Amino acid sequence: MPSIMSKKKKDEPFDPRNLKPEEVLKFEIAEELGLSDKVIAGGWRSLTAKESGRIGGLVTKRKREMKQEALDRDL
Repeated sequence: MPSIMSKKKKDEPFDPRNLKPEEVLKFEIAEELGLSDKVIAGGWRSLTAKESGRIGGLVTKRKREMKQEALDRDL
């Protein structure tokens, strides 16, 4: 039996103007990959495992690069 919380989250429409901070970078990458329309239409759950994995990999890479740039600035 699904919880009320998960049902509520599932029923919420995706709004790119109202993103949580952790979703901003994720959505930017989805835009770069040409997946933003798919995410807006069906939410993150509409993506295939391959698409989600690609986004996740690029998020990790981008965060690593941002961290390195911050470290380089501090030197």
